[in-house]
Amino acid sequence: MIYDKLGKTGLKVSKLCFGSLTLGPLQANLSIEKAAELISLASDKGLNFIDTADLYGNYEHIRQGLKRSRNNWIISSKSYDYDKKGMEASLEKARREMDRDVIDIFMLHETESEHTIRGHWDAVDYLLEQKIKGTIKAVGVSTHRVEGVLGALKFDEIEVIHPIFNYKGLGIEDGDARSMEEALRKACSLGKGIFAMKPLGGGNLISTRTKAFEYLKDKHYVNSVAIGMQSEDELEYNCSMIQGEAIPDDISKSTADKTRSLHIDSWCNGCRSCVNVCGQNALIIKDGKAEVNKEKCILCGYCSASCPQFCIKVV
Repeated sequence: MIYDKLGKTGLKVSKLCFGSLTLGPLQANLSIEKAAELISLASDKGLNFIDTADLYGNYEHIRQGLKRSRNNWIISSKSYDYDKKGMEASLEKARREMDRDVIDIFMLHETESEHTIRGHWDAVDYLLEQKIKGTIKAVGVSTHRVEGVLGALKFDEIEVIHPIFNYKGLGIEDGDARSMEEALRKACSLGKGIFAMKPLGGGNLISTRTKAFEYLKDKHYVNSVAIGMQSEDELEYNCSMIQGEAIPDDISKSTADKTRSLHIDSWCNGCRSCVNVCGQNALIIKDGKAEVNKEKCILCGYCSASCPQFCIKVV
């Protein structure tokens, strides 16, 4: 496995980050046993970096995976909480449920701009206190926006940026791949650690995945790439692609067939909760029910978490 320094954090991370969203109830909803086995296998293959979030509901999956792994993991998590009390609860939940004294990176989830960071500074300030105490090692932000990256550059305290980045710019809410690249180059020049998300656009770029991988592998300013994985074949494929190794035909074929989609059950009552949280504007209400524009959807699963009827899932 290839490793890189994550900005100025002092953390050395695998080029392939295990994106764990796919493991939990918002997507594949794997059993804890199966998820733990996959995390352990990833460790054996040299991965040492895993990304999760309070929203994902998979801390127990990760806890069991950590227990089975022979090597140490660097863990990144994130929360929407905007004040000290909420962020304290989120961090303590992560430490408790993953059975970790230290969460290596803790981030504000889906930062939109510098104004979001300023508005959530009470939460950031709490994380900075925890960094001094040693319960976290770095503070960061995740973002779907170019302005989210540029906003983070105005704060020395923000050490890690987790942006959407792929060659087509899918999922970038306020720009394209070129404008995101320019912002990330600036971030790198200031010593920010960068690990990208959605390199395959939530599965929409699977048909051109070789191009998608090559695009990010060439970006020296991207220290790691978080990719969702839910099977041994996907893990094998992604490790091989990151390292430039030959991929067996059976692995290539089995993973190419693993296309996903957003499923909305028939009992949807059109409450608009999903529409309100979708940053991609991929959901509308039509004839009293939610309907998805598949060309815009990046399969983040956040709509599923917001649905009070539990009628949305990534399948």
